[in-house]
Amino acid sequence: MPSSMTQLLLGLDERNLVELPALQCRVDRALVAPLSALQQRAAAAGFELRVASSYRSFERQRLIWNNKALGLRPVLDSDGVPLDLTQMSEHAVVMAILRWSALPGASRHHWGTDIDVYDASRMAPDYQLQLTVAETQGDGPFAEFHRWLNDELQAPGCEFFRPYAEDRGGIAPEPWHLSYAPRADELSQHYSETLLREQLQVTDLQLKNTVLENLGDIYSRFVSIDAHTTRQPNC
Repeated sequence: MPSSMTQLLLGLDERNLVELPALQCRVDRALVAPLSALQQRAAAAGFELRVASSYRSFERQRLIWNNKALGLRPVLDSDGVPLDLTQMSEHAVVMAILRWSALPGASRHHWGTDIDVYDASRMAPDYQLQLTVAETQGDGPFAEFHRWLNDELQAPGCEFFRPYAEDRGGIAPEPWHLSYAPRADELSQHYSETLLREQLQVTDLQLKNTVLENLGDIYSRFVSIDAHTTRQPNC
């Protein structure tokens, strides 16, 4: 039987989660007060911070992965263009999926410490949220919100950071993805490639053999560098 810490890290234990009805999300209880404070600061600046995604279970991540591997959900290239999986090797498909979606067991959303945010006040009633970089820059609907968020994340005492702020050759940049540093850093110290491998070995996972054969490279490119991202000194 995996330990409670292992289950928590893998998205198999929801006992530390708290429901936030106003934001329609579930997060680790350590995130409740700081997230509320961030939302209030956003409101004072004229924005309506909402959460598009928070806690995500292992099973939910497994379904996302399997549906992409089976072609039931689109797999995108780095520019957001759908790929034709039938023309790709299994290794190429795995790497393409990983560009935008974590392996089950390897998502920071399993921890309840990470959230995807947007500004609901700048959305037209019929607008379909996409969570793309284009929405956060230039004349994108959330560009002003992210300019404010850039300053917020640099402020002294900031407890949130963007684990996927830059493109390091692994996961594509996700400026909307915020992590609560005190709790996420604590949990990341218990995470390991061995823990992930042991879980995947007993999981019904599409492209499983290819994933396991390349897990060392996958872990270094898509997991470890993001789990231990160096933040700004004052954040």
